[in-house]
Amino acid sequence: MQGLMRTTPPPAASQPEPPPGTPAADDPDHSAAEDAARRAAANRSTGVSIAVNVVLTALQIAAGVATRSQALVADGLHSLSDLASDAIVLVANRHAHRDADAHHPYGHRRFENAASLVLGLLMASVGIGLLVSAVGRLQSPDAVPPVHPAALGVAVATLVCKEVLFRYLLRVGQQVKSSLLVANAWHARSDAASSLVVALGIVGSLLGYPLLDAVAALVVGLMIVRMGWRFAWDALHDLVDRAADADEVEAIRSTLAATPGVQGVHDLRTRRMGDLIVVDVHLEVDAGITVEAGHDIAVSARRAVMQRHRVLDLMTHVDPWRRPDGDHALASASSRPSPSDPPPA
Repeated sequence: MQGLMRTTPPPAASQPEPPPGTPAADDPDHSAAEDAARRAAANRSTGVSIAVNVVLTALQIAAGVATRSQALVADGLHSLSDLASDAIVLVANRHAHRDADAHHPYGHRRFENAASLVLGLLMASVGIGLLVSAVGRLQSPDAVPPVHPAALGVAVATLVCKEVLFRYLLRVGQQVKSSLLVANAWHARSDAASSLVVALGIVGSLLGYPLLDAVAALVVGLMIVRMGWRFAWDALHDLVDRAADADEVEAIRSTLAATPGVQGVHDLRTRRMGDLIVVDVHLEVDAGITVEAGHDIAVSARRAVMQRHRVLDLMTHVDPWRRPDGDHALASASSRPSPSDPPPA
């Protein structure tokens, strides 16, 4: 018995009891409440980030120009890129939680992945601009002016603010399990790290080594480019159907295998959809049972996975246990070399 089925729970199917406190699978009220909580947390934390970055951007750029610190101006431009990333987070958060429609049957959650890609590219471009500017200053060392001591106070204050903001955003992102919010938090951490480098460069300049301010700007640019590349690369992999982490895949496999009536699990495949996972899998059941019984087993397996894992959807294909499997037999036959094929080198 075989069949490709996107299972929907029958009203009277016998199911294993979920752990206490576990929400029912496919519970629309729970799903809506969870999405609402995620949106509220994203909007609240992003609003805080915008307020902090507006103040810091104005302070750093104005102070950098007044104190003749290129590194402080570079750090201000980094904070300005945070404002753009906050806007991206707000737009993506609004679109990613729209309901599925005819053109997007799996929903719109990949807006988060796409936004992370844009965020990474934005960071990399800002970093490249800072690198070009810093290299130009280093090529003309005589033109590098001394830095005013007030620049150091601004750099230290910025460092403290950015580190506090990072810890706040990371906590919120981990609480709601949002990779986009986590990425935005690490963007704030990159600002904190760059502010530390800027402070060190300003200290060097005040000690009589004005080139260290330009060197600090160069280091900040390299840090931003590296982090932007990592975010963009990870997001690109998610957009081209990268599998879930190996530990999570094995946890899903274990949940499926523990379902009563499931004799075996194979061809388990996963792909990311925003911060959730889409799964398709072949379940092996007793070949002597009815189609209805096989369907009920698949429903139980799907429900167990949806209860215990961050899975958006699960597609099951039921195979007979220890019986010839037509689709796999065809796949095996097609992979065998033809008698007329030349022998391998």
